[in-house]
Amino acid sequence: MAGAIIENMSTKKLVIVGVTLLLFQALAFMVGGLIAPSPTTAVHYLATKCVDTVKSQQETKWFMPWGPNQCDKLQSFDDAMAKRIEANDIVFAVHIPLPKKEMSPWFQFMLVILQFDIAFKMYNQIEEGAMVNIEVGLAYRDDTVSPWTEMARSFEQRRLNCSFTTAKTVENEGRHYECDLLPFMELGSVAHKYYLLNIRLPVNERKKINVKIGEIKDIRLVSIHQNGGFTKVWFAMKTFLTPSILIIMIWYWRRISLMSRPPVLLEK
Repeated sequence: MAGAIIENMSTKKLVIVGVTLLLFQALAFMVGGLIAPSPTTAVHYLATKCVDTVKSQQETKWFMPWGPNQCDKLQSFDDAMAKRIEANDIVFAVHIPLPKKEMSPWFQFMLVILQFDIAFKMYNQIEEGAMVNIEVGLAYRDDTVSPWTEMARSFEQRRLNCSFTTAKTVENEGRHYECDLLPFMELGSVAHKYYLLNIRLPVNERKKINVKIGEIKDIRLVSIHQNGGFTKVWFAMKTFLTPSILIIMIWYWRRISLMSRPPVLLEK
């Protein structure tokens, strides 16, 4: 009988094909559940407060939060006030990844989320719809001794959405606002081993830049990247399945070509 290929297969062959496909599907689920790690990892960072003691317009300076060439640090903004250090001289530095670790191209992407720790002060409350102006520089290198190479530099604005759950009184000064997480940056590929972020919050009262945004105590970042082990398992499964699908398609088209009648539209 001249019909579709599936009609010309015996029941035994059809059962074998069906069972084989089910076994492959079960194997794929087992690999994903037992071998592959979780798809992504989130790493938390607390920015280090560095002091830009010597300004130079000729070259870009990069501030390292740790290591042999680490910056001059501040433990808190109270130290800055005691030393008469202005807000424009403070740089928040974050090294990605953490010490003794490396990034890898297997990570595929990197998404960074920003969070401010803001304390309540009667004389410096967050204004409704307040905007934070951020000057950020991103650099990279592939070993621990080479100089940093600038990758990107930008001036960004983020709108604060914060709430204070207790009464705004003098007794509650120092308590922190509850602020929403803010999108910060995203890299479509992780081509280098080390990344360095330098963040400034420039203040200009005359132009109303970074005023009425509360008393920022710290900057926290959350870096999210795809796990290298997950990417390798995913790549291995695609490497195996792609040739298998091609072989099945070639076999199917060969069977159609051997038929005495021309193929119908559904078979094409």
